[in-house]
Amino acid sequence: MMSIPMAIVDFVPVVLFLAAAVILQRWLYARMSKGCFALFAAGTIMIVCAGIMKATWKLLYAAGICDFERLNLSFFPMQAIGFLLAGIAIAALLAFPQGKRAEALYTAAAPAVFPGTMVFVAMMVLGSFGMCGGLALTAARQKKKTAAILFGVSFLFMLAMGYLSSRDFTKPILNWMAEIVNIFGEGALLAATVMLVKKQKAVPEILENQEVSYEGTDTQ
Repeated sequence: MMSIPMAIVDFVPVVLFLAAAVILQRWLYARMSKGCFALFAAGTIMIVCAGIMKATWKLLYAAGICDFERLNLSFFPMQAIGFLLAGIAIAALLAFPQGKRAEALYTAAAPAVFPGTMVFVAMMVLGSFGMCGGLALTAARQKKKTAAILFGVSFLFMLAMGYLSSRDFTKPILNWMAEIVNIFGEGALLAATVMLVKKQKAVPEILENQEVSYEGTDTQ
């Protein structure tokens, strides 16, 4: 059964991810085209909102206020789509020039919503791999090996969290294991993000050899 302390702890990984997302958004704003950044911002915002809804549902349930099940049911689809959008954005940053011609491609990459658990599982895995893998590659190209490793660790913890979420959550031990894994995963993501953006050049090395066009991109 869920307890109030367990429900409160569930907000910790949400705060850690929010901090990492804000840092990444500020760092990537001038490096991405409008469409690409919109995908990344929308994705990370969806992930944060999904986490808040899930944690809020746990707190309301544990406190005996109500069982607002819609908050819980919305969590997985919203988070899965959020990770997919963020993953597509990071992959696009690495693979395509960030110019005006790429806008339609990034905007069209937003997925349609389909029913079915396996679809969201695929979105979650591919999205988190695209985001963490892309950021790990970025860190490796900038010779920040520790950050690259931590992005990889964060991805592995996300997979572990997904596995634990599929188990019998009526057992408190599994709930606490999932909370600990989630905190370590988001903590690794935040630490890697701080290392990645620290003391960077105006244009990252991954884009130095590309003909980057920021025409039409608002950098204010």
